[in-house]
Amino acid sequence: MEGSLKVLCILVLLVIVGTVNGAGPCGKSTPDEEAMSLAPCATAAQDINAAVSSSCCSQVKRIGQNPSCLCAVMLSKTATTSGVNPEIALSIPKRCNFANRPVGYKCGPYTLP
Repeated sequence: MEGSLKVLCILVLLVIVGTVNGAGPCGKSTPDEEAMSLAPCATAAQDINAAVSSSCCSQVKRIGQNPSCLCAVMLSKTATTSGVNPEIALSIPKRCNFANRPVGYKCGPYTLP
């Protein structure tokens, strides 16, 4: 019993340290803060036929280096209240022709194409 209590205390400590250090999916930024940087992608995230601007691709490339952050941003409250369609938004890395995109990455009920 004493060993399992020790393990539990260590796990709780790791969770607290991770929370204090801002170890969320986007590091020290919140997904909502990162979503604000994707303003150039607004139209492309709502319309599959819209052109994707180079400034949008630049921001998606930066955020997309961490697929869990990109996923959290696309599903964030800021993105959804802005009218972002997650399924269309997750197609942006492909539409930007990124060779190293995380194809098949599961993002909630969606999969990156």
